[in-house]
Formats: sequence, structure tokens, C-alpha cells
Amino acid sequence: MIGGAFWIMNDSKAIDVGIFSFLKKTKRIEHYKFFKLLGIENIIITLIMLMFSIFGAVFGMSEETIAFVIIFVPLALSMGYDSIVGVNLCFVAAGLGFAGALLNPFTIGIAQGLSGIPLFTGIEYRFFTWIILNFIGIAYILRYANKVKKNPKSSIVYEDDNKNWRNKENINPENVKYHTPISAWVTYAILSVVLVIISFINPQTTLSIGNSSTTIPIIPILAGIFVLLSPFTLRKSVHFFILNILMFTILFLIIGVMGYGWYVMEIATLFFVMGLASGIANNKSPNNITKLFLEGVKDIASAALIVGLAGGIIIVLQEGKIIDTILNSVAQSMKSFGKVTSIGIMYAIQTFINIIIPSGSAKAALTMPIMAPFSDLIGISRQATVMAFQFGDGFTNMITPTSGVLIGVLGVAKIPYEKWVKWITPFMIILIILGFLLLIPTVTINLNGFDLINQ
Repeated sequence: MIGGAFWIMNDSKAIDVGIFSFLKKTKRIEHYKFFKLLGIENIIITLIMLMFSIFGAVFGMSEETIAFVIIFVPLALSMGYDSIVGVNLCFVAAGLGFAGALLNPFTIGIAQGLSGIPLFTGIEYRFFTWIILNFIGIAYILRYANKVKKNPKSSIVYEDDNKNWRNKENINPENVKYHTPISAWVTYAILSVVLVIISFINPQTTLSIGNSSTTIPIIPILAGIFVLLSPFTLRKSVHFFILNILMFTILFLIIGVMGYGWYVMEIATLFFVMGLASGIANNKSPNNITKLFLEGVKDIASAALIVGLAGGIIIVLQEGKIIDTILNSVAQSMKSFGKVTSIGIMYAIQTFINIIIPSGSAKAALTMPIMAPFSDLIGISRQATVMAFQFGDGFTNMITPTSGVLIGVLGVAKIPYEKWVKWITPFMIILIILGFLLLIPTVTINLNGFDLINQ
């Protein structure tokens, strides 16, 4: 659904125009000595990655990154990088946040609940680990990005990017015909009426972040901003109005996930509406919109099939009780090991299982009822056990072929899986080793929230 919707939007060249305008403005900032010293593009990469890392750490952003890949891959290419950098901006950044989760209800919330630990305790040390993971991760990506910038042919996906992105119909946004058809104003009127109605139906929204929540009239506020802001974009060009629709789609996506528990079906519906609105605003006929949508679906259909097959493998392993048997036997063999070795083995088990079952909530439900009581027997804090689960659950999401999100991201970015594995394996080794080093203080130092009181 997202692939089809963005194909309609891409036909308008709105994203091209937006990227061109963005880069033009960054060039102006680059004249300042401070920004020139740091490198404006390094700052852009860092800020975007930190934003998505926060999303991953706070509300477990994962599937939603697929939609952003279509935006960030062209942006990365326009800045002189490759599609791998584009994927890192959103998917890997969210993965770093997911691994260093602070308030993620799908991993930390479920794991601590099943372990009998007060929800989101131990957040101080988790925040420290989140900083370390992001510092190392962003530094690694910046180093790679600068290498590709200096020598584009050093990119492992150089030929793929030329075939799939660079050699496609490229436009010069400076030569774009800036216009606003009547259909764009009609689209604005329809969307405004719909948002006003939704605002009356949902005058207040309770946004949940971890274990805390706040109730605010966020939908009426956003609806009002859309109604007031859109005429300015329409007067400039339909391209900027379509970008405005994209921006509010992302904002409502965040509200839907945090306030209404949206998942794949709701997210797909939201982007489907975005695609239709973009096509109508661009004065496309119903037949043309349908044709564009089907072309977008066709482009990503192969990735969708692989996602389905990956899901089938997980069902077989769960229904056959294969993982339960392995987990129980390995856990029993750990009784004679020391604390550091034991937490390392727990971490290794969680990492191995995550390659097979990448769902954090499913793996928490499977492993924590066994691991938590076992940690009491060997004198390890249940909080440390949860952290071993957290790291084991987070890192390998970026490499396992059973992850529907990873396969979907690579399908959208048109990066072959084997080339992605070749690129990310050294980075994955660094993260896994770093994860083990960060686990050692949880069993050797008296950290707040990691005491042995049961919890």
C-alpha cells in the first residue's frame, strides 16, 4: 500500500522539488564558519538519525521506517551518498534506538511486566547505554558516508544505485513548472472538512509514552495548522502542497501509533489516503491514479512475498515448540557459570533467537517467563536479564532475513540482501561486542534499578 501511494506522489516530482529546496537552504547555512567546520551534511545526518533513534527508543518505531526510506534514499543520493546511507538515516537509526530502548512498550514494557519488575525502572543506565550506542553508531555511519562522498565507486551498491535510482528519469527542479490546478484547491477543501469532522469526533487524544501519558487536543491543533498553512503552499505550487500532505501524514502517523495503537493496517490506510490525495491534487484522472498505484505495488510485490515467507518460518518454529526446547535445555546448563559468563550466555541466546523470531513482544513472551526466575537462582538481577533481552532483541533486527521490516526496507531501497549483509556485518559485530561490554556493569556494579530485591 505504501509503495503504491508513494509511486503516485513521486509522479508529481514533489519529493524532488522538496529535496532540491532543502539542499539549497543548507548551502546557505554552510557559509557560517561553525557549520562549515563541522560539515553541514554531517550535522544533517546526525540530527536525522538522533530523531529516529528517539522514536525507536520511546515508542518502538520499526515498521513505520519503511515509509521514510522512499524519502531518505533520494535525499542521500542528492547529497552525494548512496542508498545504504539513506537506509541508515531512518531504519538503522531507529534500530539503534530500539536496541537502547528507554520506554519502548513493545520490548521493555512487556519484558519487565513478565519479569515482575516495576515498569521502566533502571532507565538511568538505559539512557547511558542509548547515548553510547548512538555515539558509536552515528560515528560509524558518518565515517562510511564521508568515504562514499569522496569516492562514490567505493560504495558496495554503486552499480545498483545507478541502475535503480540515478539513471531513472531525473529532473532539474529549477526547470519544473510551478503551478496549482483547481483540483489541488478542491483536495485542500475536502481534507480540511474531513479533519474538522475528525476533530469533533476526537477532541482530546491521550498520547502514551512508555508508562506515562498526557491528554491534549492534538488532532484539532494539527487540523487547524493544516487549514491555515495549506493555502500558503498552494499559492506557491502544488508540489509544496503535496509535501505538506506528506508532512501531516507523518504527524498523524505518530499520533495514531502513540495515541490510538495503530499498527500495519491503519498505517497502510493512512498512506493510501495520502497517495489518493496527492494524485487528485496533481490533477490526475482516476484511471491514471490507479495505473500509478498498481505500478508502485508491482515494484514492491516481490519484497512483500518474502515478508510473508519469513512470517511462515516463524510460525513453524513457534507451533513446533522448537525454540522452547532449545531455550529450556540451554538455560539449565548455565547453573555452574559465573555472573558475567551467565549474562553473556543469556545475551547470546536472545541474539540467536532474535535471528529466528524478530518480534520483540513475541520473544519477550517466550523467553522472559523462563529467564527471569532462572536469573534468581544464579544471583543475577532480573533487570540485567531484561537488558540482555533488550540488546539481544535489538541489534540483529538489522540483519536477520526473517525480519519483515528489514526485507521491506531493502525492497523499497532496492538494495540486494546479500550486499546489505556484506556491508552491515562488521557494524553488527561492533554492536554485539559493545552490547556485551555494556551488560557487564549490570552484574558487577550496584546500579539504580538493578538490585536483586524481588522485583
